[in-house]
Amino acid sequence: MSSHLSPAKLPGLLKLVVLALVAMTLGALPMAASAQDASSSAAADAAASAAPPAPPAIDPKAVVATVGSDQIVEADLGFEAQQMGSDQLQQVPQDQLRAVLLAQVIATKLISQAAKVQGLDQKDEYKLFLPYLADEVLRQSFENAIQASITPDQIKAEYDKQIAAMPTQDEIHAEHILLDKNDLAKAQDLKKQLDAGADFATLAKANSIEPGAAQSGGDLGYFTADKMVPEFAAAAFALKVGQVSDPVQTQFGWHIIKVLDRRPAAKPTMDQLAPDITKNLAQAKFQSLFQQYLKGATIDIPDASLKAQTLAQLSPQTAPAPDAGASAPADASAPASSSAQ
Repeated sequence: MSSHLSPAKLPGLLKLVVLALVAMTLGALPMAASAQDASSSAAADAAASAAPPAPPAIDPKAVVATVGSDQIVEADLGFEAQQMGSDQLQQVPQDQLRAVLLAQVIATKLISQAAKVQGLDQKDEYKLFLPYLADEVLRQSFENAIQASITPDQIKAEYDKQIAAMPTQDEIHAEHILLDKNDLAKAQDLKKQLDAGADFATLAKANSIEPGAAQSGGDLGYFTADKMVPEFAAAAFALKVGQVSDPVQTQFGWHIIKVLDRRPAAKPTMDQLAPDITKNLAQAKFQSLFQQYLKGATIDIPDASLKAQTLAQLSPQTAPAPDAGASAPADASAPASSSAQ
């Protein structure tokens, strides 16, 4: 369902408010809970001591406003938060979030009341749509229940499995000087100066055309080979610590590279992978259960061609999967993009 919220993308207080609103309306946000539970007990204790106090419990049936004879309750604000989605919610000032949600619910209520006055709730299209909406709500509740059933032990086991299968790779800390593609002679001259003992950062600040080099001295930080274009990566990773390359050509121009350090790249942490692992485990469990229900179901589709196509869509490879929530966070250790990439 497209209305699923991605709370991991919401900042600070906004995230806490929306988590509370959505959790009270749909039971839980298991992905966030699982990621927390998956941490070690020591880390959890430290986090608990440093974490802000949890938002107060909210009664989903508490009346927030009345529109005519109709009541609007706290749960309605949670539903509206889901409908808006994270992109829209991030644009709302945090101190105005509840007002924005309530205004949207009031607007919907007013139009709903007007539609009833016009008898639109007696129309066939309305009556036909209600069972579909009810099924969608139940499907979403089922998906949430599946995700809530993923245990910290399951997450930890999958994390250990992925880490064990993940090859260890090196990362290097390097700096470079970038020159225009027509400046090979200049690059060769700078290389001679470096070989004679010139300071790399000083030459980079004075000569490199990379944006920001005047401040950074061409420092690229730590990076793995896959973060750079192939020609640059091949030359950089062939160097020993302290060694300076001959001019290297890429589509960006001519580079002179110096390696400052080399070390094994850190593998993703549990916190980084837990959301994605939770999502994937939930999807796998959903598909397994779905196929069981499909095998035991009596489905009659009179049109033979339509039946064949539909059953093919319901196969394990193409069956509808749950929208399991937020994407895994980006690797915070990845270096910022540069003109060498």
